[in-house]
Amino acid sequence: MSKKTVQKSKKRTTRANKKRTTGVKANTVVKSAPVTSEKVTEVKPVEVPKKVDTVESTPKTTVQPKETSEKVVAAESAPAVKTAPTKKATTKKTTTAKSTTATRKKTTTAKPKSVKSETPVEAKPTEVIQEVPVEKSQPIDLGPRRSVAFIGSECYPFVKTGGLGDVMSALPKSLAKLNMDVKVIIPRYKCIPQKFQEKMEYKGSFYMDLCADGKQYYVGIMEYQEDGVVYDFIDNDEFFSWGNPYTNLIDDIPKFCYFSKAALAALNYLNWTPDIVHCHDWQAALVPLYLRTSFKDTNVGRAGAVLTIHNLRFQGIYDRKTIQYWSDLPDYVFNKDCMTQNWLDANMLKGGITYCNKLTTVSNTYAGEIQTEEYGEGLEEHLRYHSSKILGIVNGIDTDIWNPATDKLLAAQYDSQSVIKNKKVNKKALQESLGLEVDDYKIVIGLISRLTNQKGLDLVNDVIPSIMDEHTQVVVLGTGDAMYEDAFRYYENKYKGNFCAYIAYNENVAHNIYAGCDALLVPSRFEPCGLTQLISMRYGSIPIVRETGGLKDTVQPYNLFDNTGNGFTFDRYESRLLYDAINRAKTLYFENRKSWDEMVVRDMNKDVSWQQSAKQYKDMYVELTPKY
Repeated sequence: MSKKTVQKSKKRTTRANKKRTTGVKANTVVKSAPVTSEKVTEVKPVEVPKKVDTVESTPKTTVQPKETSEKVVAAESAPAVKTAPTKKATTKKTTTAKSTTATRKKTTTAKPKSVKSETPVEAKPTEVIQEVPVEKSQPIDLGPRRSVAFIGSECYPFVKTGGLGDVMSALPKSLAKLNMDVKVIIPRYKCIPQKFQEKMEYKGSFYMDLCADGKQYYVGIMEYQEDGVVYDFIDNDEFFSWGNPYTNLIDDIPKFCYFSKAALAALNYLNWTPDIVHCHDWQAALVPLYLRTSFKDTNVGRAGAVLTIHNLRFQGIYDRKTIQYWSDLPDYVFNKDCMTQNWLDANMLKGGITYCNKLTTVSNTYAGEIQTEEYGEGLEEHLRYHSSKILGIVNGIDTDIWNPATDKLLAAQYDSQSVIKNKKVNKKALQESLGLEVDDYKIVIGLISRLTNQKGLDLVNDVIPSIMDEHTQVVVLGTGDAMYEDAFRYYENKYKGNFCAYIAYNENVAHNIYAGCDALLVPSRFEPCGLTQLISMRYGSIPIVRETGGLKDTVQPYNLFDNTGNGFTFDRYESRLLYDAINRAKTLYFENRKSWDEMVVRDMNKDVSWQQSAKQYKDMYVELTPKY
């Protein structure tokens, strides 16, 4: 054979070998990849046990283990979290990688095919979270910090007889959330529940000069902390061993002269110097006088003084010589422009008004009303003289306590979304529990109040015979003057099944009336603020109120033409106007239930919390302490 023939034969053999090498089928390559199968079983996120079991070894494999391992790791670290993206990412890396033989290229391509057909890759939440950038929340600027000492005669839940106890409880907690350092000081009455007494911590004691003859009295300090607020209790059995916080003026005048001075002495003893001392009503009205006289050269004497009037009717008026003896205040404060009233008497609240830096009332309307003869209670001229320091800030309510969505005392809890449905359940439960005829089509009108003439109960007595019909039920809860208690008992007997007189105060019953009644009466002769109408709106009960004090500030009259407002109101103190307001409410209830229900939802969505009011108080404190 010639030399050329041999060379041509070699070339044909070489080309044939190349064809056989490059034309290998995929399934043949998979069978010849034992090393690759071992690496696949080592990858935790992608397990293909069925494919591994069917792999057959072929000794002629030319795949290098090291390079195959690198390909598998690359596939594992791909950012995809679903099956399809994983295949795509792996294929991309395989096709773009440098390979020395066609067999290696086919091997790395066959692997993701088995992954796709047998084991889907599930998304890992942790991997997704790591890829999404999380923005850090910016700190909220709550403004400058101030320290405030609240001094008053009662505070819920320790002791409460009225709205003062609610304010002394809710306002400090709201201020604590606004970067305020708050301390509350009240007497340690024996009527404070034992569960609180047991948790009080003894902080110290001392003796204090009190009377004009130098007589000294023991002052003990017990402390309790909760919700970011420190509560200090002034302990003295001689003054606070009574069952109730208030008894009579003969006993109360010495008691609260002692308390006002002891509270300031306790602050000095504890070395706790407030920026503001905020005192409440006549029981603590001597605090501003003590700050500027007996304590003027002490640390606490540098504090600003704020006095809040919750009810101007109660002023602490008593014989001048008695108050002068028990308070040991200097003679110059007992003059007609400060303490003296009617020549022979002394007025503790009047003295506090004179010496405080800021005088607040619990609603804006009441701040103006007390400067008139009708509502001034004899101090209108004195208040007009000090009008530049009067500020009205409406009260709020503790929306954690008064919350129908979490109220465990209710038959059915509800919010503004479920009020229309679930209020019917509470209405039925109320009717059953109080012995009323169970009828969802009747309107239930509630009245929760102290039974005194301040609350407009003479107007209620006048209109009850006129409003009682086969479509109306009335529920009364409260205690007070015997004449009103007896009148309501008479109506209960006369309108059996449609009138209930619950002559007592029961917290459980009160919650169920708020939730179960359709409307609530608050026809007060005067009302500094009033919490009843705020709670009723919170519970979806429509308030019927007189336009006075805080009632005027918080209840906007219903407008029939544009379907706005959140209650029914009347202005002058007349029974026929109350009758008209009740009839307007009943007409809307029976003839346009859709508009009534819309008003119920508006009331529940109304902000009646302390949030806005607490901000106003803080702004006032900052204004009084500009040195910071």
